[in-house]
Amino acid sequence: MMIAAMFGRLPFSAISSLTVMKYPERLLHLHLRRMSSEVAKSQTAVAGGDTIFGKIARKEIPAKIIYEDDHAVAFHDASPQAPVHFLVIPKKPLDMLQNATEQDEALLGKLMLTTAKVAKMLDLKDGYRVVVNNGRHGCQSVYHLHLHVLGGRQLGWPPG
Repeated sequence: MMIAAMFGRLPFSAISSLTVMKYPERLLHLHLRRMSSEVAKSQTAVAGGDTIFGKIARKEIPAKIIYEDDHAVAFHDASPQAPVHFLVIPKKPLDMLQNATEQDEALLGKLMLTTAKVAKMLDLKDGYRVVVNNGRHGCQSVYHLHLHVLGGRQLGWPPG
């Protein structure tokens, strides 16, 4: 039971509970290594310049696109952290939420509506989480505003 409490917030999509009971220290090590990698990326990422998300928005590189319109693109995350994990990005280059202005108000609303539309398309009727990582301490690793949408299982609280 203590192990379940200790690991209750970790994604277990491909790991059985027997594995967790038998080798909990390996699971923790794998989770911490992955987390450290994301934190490390965010610590070295810099704002300004072109990003992978800008290239996806311009169709310069492939992505598993779920939805697209004149203002936003939604696509599956390349490294999913839940059974359903997709990103919603604006086509307009906007590096981070804190740099949004009054002129971006309609675009920010559009991103939220796109999130709801795609969640419905993917049948996330039981709920989902929307996350915006902002800046270094927020663990933002790509400086193009993006919304992470996670669902398909019961999510834990608190996150992070």
